[in-house]
Order: sequence, then C-alpha cells, then structure tokens
Amino acid sequence: MNAPTEDRRKHPRVEIDEPAYISTSGLSMRCRLLNVSSQGAAIEVPNPALVPSRFQLMTEKDRVIRFCRVIWIKQDRIGITFDPPTA
Repeated sequence: MNAPTEDRRKHPRVEIDEPAYISTSGLSMRCRLLNVSSQGAAIEVPNPALVPSRFQLMTEKDRVIRFCRVIWIKQDRIGITFDPPTA
C-alpha cells in the first residue's frame, strides 16, 4: 500500500474551474484556472510549449490580472507562482 502523497504547498488552494487568459508581449492564449491560493495556482493549457516562463494571467470572470512565473509543468498542466508587478 502506498503512503498518501505529501502536499508541499505552503498555502492551501481552492479548487476552481474557470476560463482565464495568459498574456505576454501583446499575445494571449486561453487556459483554465484549476486551483488557486494567495501565492500561486495551477492552470491547464492546450500546449505548454507555447507558455513563456513569465506572463500575466487574467481571469475571465472577474478580470483580475496577476503576474506569474512557471514553477512546474506536467503534461497540459502548469504550476505557477504569483510575482509582484515589475516596475
């Protein structure tokens, strides 16, 4: 029997399933926001190879824009951390 996978997150995440947009350098791509915390999120994208290491994420529902950095990629899912806006 396998032991449960340890959750290494510092902040609890809320499961969510909302459309969102990745944008960088004037280009945008639709994605799905799967879960979110105060410090990061997981998104699902059609092609992770097209996602830059840093980008802006905007939720379709409330139009909140967050500056993001890729932490991990597993198939079509990407783990991101929220960064402070750059000057």
